[in-house]
Amino acid sequence: MKDLRKIRLLLLDCDGVLTDGEITYGEGQIESKNFHVHDGLGIKLLLLAGVEIAVISGRDSEALKKRCEDLGITLLFQNTKNKKRKVEELLEKLQIDWEEVAVMGDDWNDLPMMEMAYFTSAPADCPPDIRKKVDLVTEKSGGRGAVRELIDVILKARDQYEKVLEDFFDILAGS
Repeated sequence: MKDLRKIRLLLLDCDGVLTDGEITYGEGQIESKNFHVHDGLGIKLLLLAGVEIAVISGRDSEALKKRCEDLGITLLFQNTKNKKRKVEELLEKLQIDWEEVAVMGDDWNDLPMMEMAYFTSAPADCPPDIRKKVDLVTEKSGGRGAVRELIDVILKARDQYEKVLEDFFDILAGS
């Protein structure tokens, strides 16, 4: 496996990665999405480890905006058609190289940014052709803990897993 100690930024797609890919419209065209709590805790742990997290979605969703606010993700880009271009702008702003980027995407619209990243991953339920193009296919499906699985791999490769858990428990004890 590649050296994940160099990862400074994790890019995540929303639908099919942070969610199971289903989109439900309620009355008044209100959209609902399901997010997995294991992914949320993993995101908090990775942020504690000092790794930036950005969510890049081709759609616009109030539910995603709320989820990112709840998790402390400040790098949210919605309604983004050209994800690669948006990431290039972000990397320049953060002074991060593609060699320091991991991406989790699940379909063709994510591929241009995935092809540039150092480490790529996809949930277990991604299409077969995407599965062939990534470094890691998680055992978990999108919206069912796939993001947490990837984050655990990154934290363990960086030898930060135990330390981040200690920090997390210290935060809980101080609450």
